[in-house]
Amino acid sequence: MFVDSSLAHYDQMAYLKSIVMKSDVLHIISGVWMTPAERCCMWMGGFRPSELIKMLSSHIEPLTEQQILGVCGLQQSTRETEEALSQGLEALNLSLSDTITSDSLSCLSTMDNYMGQMAVAVNKLATLEGFIRQADNLRQQTLHRLYQILTTRQMARCLLAIAEYFHRLRALSSLWLARPRHE
Repeated sequence: MFVDSSLAHYDQMAYLKSIVMKSDVLHIISGVWMTPAERCCMWMGGFRPSELIKMLSSHIEPLTEQQILGVCGLQQSTRETEEALSQGLEALNLSLSDTITSDSLSCLSTMDNYMGQMAVAVNKLATLEGFIRQADNLRQQTLHRLYQILTTRQMARCLLAIAEYFHRLRALSSLWLARPRHE
């Protein structure tokens, strides 16, 4: 019951995040609501699912042979999807940079040309929402797929380990911000 409730809560959070994303995708990609340490570990507006699986491995033992194969397969497919999304985002960033630095945006260009190029840049920036949506879907699918592979008890341990991980990142941020600074 608690595992189902936790996954439903995460699904609701992802839904609310998708609503915010429609109004300001840059807010989501920058992780404004996160602590500095969380932002440091952030990937496309959230956690990297393959890293989550790697971190959870020690918390879900003992695993059956079938579970080991399932978790390893999930981690591999997740890494491949993450890599594809990362490459797509990098290509988008390069394309956006090329558009912004284009000679047609120089001070010698006409206002119509300038506005046209900026509209192209805005449209490219709008495609960022698709990348974040795919990353969020990957996070959701990974959690749900883990629940299909693991027992309820193992999944409960996973969810506790995830909560502890984020608690430690927040504590690390607090320590970082409270450190003595030499001027």
